[in-house]
Amino acid sequence: MTTRLDHEDEHGAVLSPCINVCRMDATTGWCEGCLRTIDEIAGWSLFGDAEKRAVWDAIELRHARFMASKANAQTTRAKP
Repeated sequence: MTTRLDHEDEHGAVLSPCINVCRMDATTGWCEGCLRTIDEIAGWSLFGDAEKRAVWDAIELRHARFMASKANAQTTRAKP
């Protein structure tokens, strides 16, 4: 799990989660790289720090959900 400090620069500005893997997943509606929705991506430059932190919180929840579903899929495949 990341901490809030991981999402801020040395001046406290909230960093973008973009990692330059810009493909939208049709099933989830999330970017495959940063796990943001198209609305979150489009609005990022207009958002204040509180909104950006809320997006980071949503990303962390999405990541946890994604990892849990991935683990569940691996467990299901491993059963004889």
